[in-house]
Amino acid sequence: MTPSTTTPTSARQLATPGALGLADLVALFDDLQFTLECCERLVAELARPRVDAVLVEALWVSALNSYARCFRTGDRGLHLTVDDVKATGVPGEVAEWHALLGRIRDFSIDGPVNPREAYSVGVSQSSSGEASGVVITSAARPLVDDVTVKQTGRLAFELSRLVDERIKEHQQTVFAAASKLTSAQLAALPAIAVTSQ
Repeated sequence: MTPSTTTPTSARQLATPGALGLADLVALFDDLQFTLECCERLVAELARPRVDAVLVEALWVSALNSYARCFRTGDRGLHLTVDDVKATGVPGEVAEWHALLGRIRDFSIDGPVNPREAYSVGVSQSSSGEASGVVITSAARPLVDDVTVKQTGRLAFELSRLVDERIKEHQQTVFAAASKLTSAQLAALPAIAVTSQ
């Protein structure tokens, strides 16, 4: 029996390890697609004559978070690894780039200082050399650049392709197991909503 190609109107929830693993893979794929979409919007924003710094930071931090989530270990062990990054075939020091993205994410989210500006406090002096006031200065940290965004998007795209292949393999395995269930066993499973996209 082969899977149907028509859109179903009803479905039953599977809670087997294979089905749960498939759900994890789909979540990984979604996070990678979100990362890629953030990168595409960033490239467009960075090309504008007047860049919206708030939008750039929001998109970049969102991209970094979604990317990093793909590498967190889960209950079922389905996550990406540095070996997966190396397997993408993206040229260059891809493992080092991956590690750098992690450090940038940590600095942007969990860092001990403001990721946008570095602040200094000083004292001004009068002409006689005495303290005359407090001075607060800041130096803006640079926004993410076009090359960094494009390299990150390329890596997310290639990892998406890798995860997509894994999804296809898992789908076949899950369907093979599900096709062995009787009608009564299927009817005993909880119903889940089916939405069309």
